[in-house]
Amino acid sequence: MAISGPQAMASLEEALRDIRREETDIGKRLSRSAERMGKIRENEAELCRKLAKLRLDPEMQKQIEGRLSGAEKQARDIFKSISALTDKVEKALFAQDEKIEALAKSRHATLQEMEQAQEKLKGISSRVADLVAADPQYEALRANVDELQTIANESLKKTEQAEADQEQKGRPYREDPLFMYLWDAGYGTPNYKANNLARWLDGLVARLIRYQDARPNFSMLNQIPARLREHAQRQVAAAERAEEKIDEIEAQAVKKAGGDPITKSIERAQEKLEKLDLEILRAEDERDRLAQEFSKLAEGKDERFVGAVQNLAEALESVEVSKLVADARKTPTKRDDAIVKKISDARAREFDENKENKELRKRLKTLERRRRELEDIEWEFKKSRFDDPRSQFGKDELVGDLLGEFLRGAITAATYWGQWQRSQSWRAGTNDWGGGIGLPRSGRRKNSSRRSQYNNASPGGSPWGRLPRSGGSTRSSPRSSSRGFSRPRSGSRGSRKSGGFKTGGGF
Repeated sequence: MAISGPQAMASLEEALRDIRREETDIGKRLSRSAERMGKIRENEAELCRKLAKLRLDPEMQKQIEGRLSGAEKQARDIFKSISALTDKVEKALFAQDEKIEALAKSRHATLQEMEQAQEKLKGISSRVADLVAADPQYEALRANVDELQTIANESLKKTEQAEADQEQKGRPYREDPLFMYLWDAGYGTPNYKANNLARWLDGLVARLIRYQDARPNFSMLNQIPARLREHAQRQVAAAERAEEKIDEIEAQAVKKAGGDPITKSIERAQEKLEKLDLEILRAEDERDRLAQEFSKLAEGKDERFVGAVQNLAEALESVEVSKLVADARKTPTKRDDAIVKKISDARAREFDENKENKELRKRLKTLERRRRELEDIEWEFKKSRFDDPRSQFGKDELVGDLLGEFLRGAITAATYWGQWQRSQSWRAGTNDWGGGIGLPRSGRRKNSSRRSQYNNASPGGSPWGRLPRSGGSTRSSPRSSSRGFSRPRSGSRGSRKSGGFKTGGGF
């Protein structure tokens, strides 16, 4: 069953909310655990003082009492301060979640406004489409566009085949270390630089592997795809220029039929969406900062907390205290037994808490990574205009089983995003030239499937997308960035505009 762009967007947002809630919940559990750990240590210190009173002379009691009390007081004060700070950050985190939720609701309302305007525009398109199609100039331009698109598609197919040949036929060369050594050194070209001894040795190697015979073949394998790519890019550009002329005629027809105010309202809605997306991005980044701070406090990684815990642990594990407890175990009395058992119980509880915390911290790191990856996918989703009301996806498992696999780590973020890209299409009636004005160009071209094969969409919304600049296909990779996605982080700015969405013209 197909799902619409807004429905898909809502599912991603819901998954993000679930992750954020679980992150916060685990943070709270870790925070409560840290408080329990502090109390366990304080209780252990109190028990050690009681044991000292039973077994040691006043001088030794005073020495142990001073060491334990000082460390205990310092720890108690810092624990209290950290607890207050944790509560403050938790409240800020909750407020930030509410802010993101409010922005998401505003965004959904804007998409609904856009959908209503699109339906009105589609009605105007239906009325004027036949009139425009009957125009001989339009008919000639359309025939020219179709021809240029066919040429561009054939050029892309040849490029892909050449790249496949480059990968397959070039593998024996790339796997030969001697050949690649000479190739990388530029042997046999003006770029080759070496002293006389190295030249003589390289010459022996070249004759041994018949390098001079193999080099031209490998060079040609590399050059053909590059030349074909350049040719294909020229064909795509030519088709784009012809398509723009079609757009101009369609836009003028819409304007004359009274569609200009509706088109402008769609443009305003798009501008609002872009502003909202930047606000959401900043809100998510601020939440990410707060989540990291909350996690640090909850996990007990604050420097003051670490220092206080370490100081108290050293006091409890000091030679004097350790000897006191060891001696009490060797010479048990009823009173000694009770205190020593309580100390052992406290240390057992501390061990159990540490064991549980290890799993919680591991889960928290996984959730943080998944959330950031899902935020990356959400950004690409918006940037590609996949959330548009006329966008749809043929696989409902994208928000079911596949989403579950991604959240479990069974598939990578890049693989999951690739599934979205391959499943996306435009609603029936919007991928023909008579399908409705105001669509992204790739959404109303019959051959828009070519677009999904190259993920870096070219400016202007090419139905094919941008060819990779160097060897190999990019069809399985998301848009380029250091993380594999284009979502900016840490306060940097991004834009939806590069998604190539068009509002003017287009039946």
